[in-house]
Parts: sequence; structure tokens; C-alpha cells
Amino acid sequence: MKNLILSVGIMFLSTFAAKAQDAAQPAQAAPNPNAAEIVFEQEVLDYGTIEHNADGNRVFKFKNTGKEPLIITNCVGSCGCTVPTWPKEPIKPGASSEIKVKYATDRVGAFEKTITVSSNAKTASKVIKIKGVVKPDAAPAQGGN
Repeated sequence: MKNLILSVGIMFLSTFAAKAQDAAQPAQAAPNPNAAEIVFEQEVLDYGTIEHNADGNRVFKFKNTGKEPLIITNCVGSCGCTVPTWPKEPIKPGASSEIKVKYATDRVGAFEKTITVSSNAKTASKVIKIKGVVKPDAAPAQGGN
């Protein structure tokens, strides 16, 4: 009998705790129909095949097609070899700007890296990509007598 009462008590407390957690969850806010919206000219920039230690700088151009200013709060490369620089000032509705990316071209071989852009746009997190191939240095000529 004690086990039955204990079991019923545990079930009651478990149900009560689950309901309390559901009530503690904040309601989802309705999306802002006037929110900023970031639209990139290209979401993937292909460096193509480039020389070892070539210029690794590229630019992602974008436009704010929303009705409120766009504020980019952060940009993060998928590794330390990909360094983004983004505008710190708000981008007005209808205005364009750019995110600069520098890839470390001292790394030989194929690459595909991502940059995660965080902002106040309708899509708060957007992933853009760079890819390409860095050729190895030419083999030194064999010296002969």
C-alpha cells in the first residue's frame, strides 16, 4: 500500500513539474513584419584556383530590403583562417553595404569555409561561404652541372 501511494505521489509531482516548466516557457513573439532583411548578391564566393600566398581578400555585397535599419551584431568565420570584417553602423532600408573576408592563402589545397552573420534581420543568422583551391608553390628547378 505504501508503494502505491508513493508511486501515485511521484506521478503527481512529475506531472505538476512538467506543467510548471511548460508555463515557464515564454510565448513566441510574432515576427516583426517591418524587420530588416539582408539579401546577398552572392551567398557563395568562389576564389577559383589561386596561387599560394595570393591576395585572400574578397567582398560579399548585400542590401537591406526590409523596412527597418539592419544591424549586424557579429560575423564569425568557421576557422581562424577566415577573418570577416563587417559594418558596425546600421544599414538603412534600401541601402547596400559589404562584408569583407580575408582567407589565409598560405594553406595549400582545396578549401570551403563558412561565415555566420548575426543580425536583427528577419533571418537572424545567415551563413555565407567561400571556396577555392590554393595551388602549391612551383617545384624548384633541379640544378645540374
